[in-house]
Amino acid sequence: MSSPRVHSRRIFLFCILLLTAAAAAAEPVRLIPESFADIAAKISPAVVNISALRLPQQVSQQYYDPQARQFYENFFGPQVYQPSVSMGSGVIVDRRGYILTNNHVVAHASEIAVKLQDGKEYAAQVVGTDPKSDLAVLKIAGRSSWPAAEMGDSDKVRVGDWVIAVGSPFGLEQTVTSGIISAKGRTIGQGPYDDFLQTDASINPGNSGGPLVDMAGKVIGINTVIQTTSGGSLGIGFAVPINMAAKIYDDLVKTGVVHRGWLGVVIQGLTKNLAQYFRLAEAKGVLISGVVEKGPAAQAGVRPGDVILKINGREVDNPNALQRTVAQLPAGKYAKLTLWRSGKRITARIRLGDQAAVEAGTVKSLPSAPPPAAASAGPEFPDLGLQTENLTPEKARQLGTRDTAGVLVSAVKTGSPADGAGLQAGDIIRELNRRRIHNQEEYQQTLRSLKPDADLLLLIERNGYVIYVAMKVPS
Repeated sequence: MSSPRVHSRRIFLFCILLLTAAAAAAEPVRLIPESFADIAAKISPAVVNISALRLPQQVSQQYYDPQARQFYENFFGPQVYQPSVSMGSGVIVDRRGYILTNNHVVAHASEIAVKLQDGKEYAAQVVGTDPKSDLAVLKIAGRSSWPAAEMGDSDKVRVGDWVIAVGSPFGLEQTVTSGIISAKGRTIGQGPYDDFLQTDASINPGNSGGPLVDMAGKVIGINTVIQTTSGGSLGIGFAVPINMAAKIYDDLVKTGVVHRGWLGVVIQGLTKNLAQYFRLAEAKGVLISGVVEKGPAAQAGVRPGDVILKINGREVDNPNALQRTVAQLPAGKYAKLTLWRSGKRITARIRLGDQAAVEAGTVKSLPSAPPPAAASAGPEFPDLGLQTENLTPEKARQLGTRDTAGVLVSAVKTGSPADGAGLQAGDIIRELNRRRIHNQEEYQQTLRSLKPDADLLLLIERNGYVIYVAMKVPS
């Protein structure tokens, strides 16, 4: 017969085992997958190899028309122009035969062939392209239904999650590689809407346009670019998040054009000096340096000098984040902006315009110039390290503007406050401390009214764009 102490110990151990089992059931332990075979088998039928034939654009007609080619060569001699073939990948995302791939895989192609896992080839037509995101949509015909992949949710993907990439690296079709998500939200200078998923799953030339897939077999990215010094994989690959790609896909299928939201503002990042001038605790947010006349922001009462802190409750720390967020919003819908103005938070309800209309030239995209003012000469003020002069009509035309209000920076002294703030020769100073400057006389009067070590905010125009620059008045 067991003693009371032994009996109590058994009860204690039994309770520990129960708690351990309960914890294991509530939070299953996730280990390295034993195999990716089931995931690969699920996604592979929807992955395609793409061959895009490109002809030399300057002689494409001569290449196809024997008579025209003979006539051409009689004058210029035998030509050696040969067509080139671009190889890439894609993924069928709709049973009707719609394929997502990269724009650079099919750009300027005269013929496109798509090969499926079963080895059968089909001709494909371009539905639409979006060079800014490097995405394109193709359509194949010949069946009533095609094997299609399911789109996942790239916002829910975590750094460290397992993924596989499927495609045709170096022409090796249906190649499967595995890795993890190495980072999210990467900006690598590919375009205005950079927001890449980074992965160490092996991606090589030919993988472009193929899917990046999660452990449920759902597409969470379109493989787009690699970072390499050798031409091969170094374990740093990038994919367009599927949430971004899905909106672009929907627009291209429905209209052939991508419709992105548009605010109608000129924006810039906040520096420490700019944040200090606008009385912000930290340099987070996006500074508005210009507002398009009668544009969406102007109609909502947004002004130059406002700082955008949030859009629809989502913080935007820099211009890239704002551009990506606005681009994902549908044109014509309303958005709520949280602004910082004169030391206070305010809100503005703005009906977004359509970036596609701006790009088509049907909507003005730059702030309008105020009426020109008469120029007058005045002495130079060297304390900022600037040499300035009146902006004559001739010099304004050379700089691509008709607005002669302001002063022209003709030289910047190395190591001066102006040099440290980033001013350049050829800049046009339009405002000082939010006051419009028309000529040298007003420019000098405004500077002389400032005390040493005072904050100074300049609105300058450079290459057709306006930006704010902040510095201190020298003591």
